[in-house]
Amino acid sequence: MCAHVIVAEDDEKQAELIRRYLEHEGHTVTVVGDGLTALEHVRHRTPDLLVLDVMMPRADGLDVIRVLRAEHRDLPVLMLTARSTEDDLLLGLDLGADDYMTKPYSPRELMARVRTLLRRTRHHTHPAPDPDTTLSVGTLLIDTARHEVTADGRNIDCTPGEFRLLTALATEPGRVFTRQRLLEELHGFDRYIGNRTVDMHISNLRKKIEPDPRKPVRLLTVFGVGYKMADPGKGTRRAKP
Repeated sequence: MCAHVIVAEDDEKQAELIRRYLEHEGHTVTVVGDGLTALEHVRHRTPDLLVLDVMMPRADGLDVIRVLRAEHRDLPVLMLTARSTEDDLLLGLDLGADDYMTKPYSPRELMARVRTLLRRTRHHTHPAPDPDTTLSVGTLLIDTARHEVTADGRNIDCTPGEFRLLTALATEPGRVFTRQRLLEELHGFDRYIGNRTVDMHISNLRKKIEPDPRKPVRLLTVFGVGYKMADPGKGTRRAKP
C-alpha cells in the first residue's frame, strides 16, 4: 500500500530515520523542517498521512493541527512529541490528531502506527460501491461512503478516528462498547494505545453532535464499562436515498 507521507520534523536525524523506514515500505516521503512549510505542502498536495512533530520553528505542531482542522482537512495526523504529560498528549487529540507517540520511540512501533492509520483511512476513503451507505440514528446521519456526518441538519466535521468510533457506535444503538473494543476500532490490537485516547475522541464528538455536551443524549457513558449510542426507539436503519 504505497502512500504519500509528509514528515514535519526539525530534528534532521529523526527526520532522516523516519524517511528511511517509510521509503523502505514503499512510501513516497516529503520531509519539511517547520510548521509553515508543512502547511504549504499540505495545501499544495494533500498527503495520505502527516507525521507531525510538536516542537518546530515558525509554527509548532499544535498550531498546524488547528489550521488544518479549521480548513476542514481530515487527513490523518500522527503527532510526535517529547512532552510526556497526559495533558499535553490529550491536547493534541483534542485539536484533531488521530494518534500520538512520545519520544524516544521505537521505529518499528512508529511504522506499526503508520500502517494502522493508512489502512483505516484507505478503508473509509475508498469503500466498496454501495448504493445504501447511510446509517440513521434519530436525526444523526452517517454516510459511510462519503465520510459525511450530519446531526439535526448540521454538517459535522470529523477526524478519521472520530468517524470510526461514531460509525461503530451507531451501527448498534443500545449496545455497550468497552473501551478496549473501541480501541480496536481505532488502532486494531495495538497494545501501546491508552484508554484516554477513546475518552478524548468521545469528548470531541460530544462537542460536535450533542445539543449540550455537558448533558449528552446521544453518546452515553456506561460507568466502569465504556460507551454506547442511545437507541432512539427504532434502532439503526438505513436512511432512504
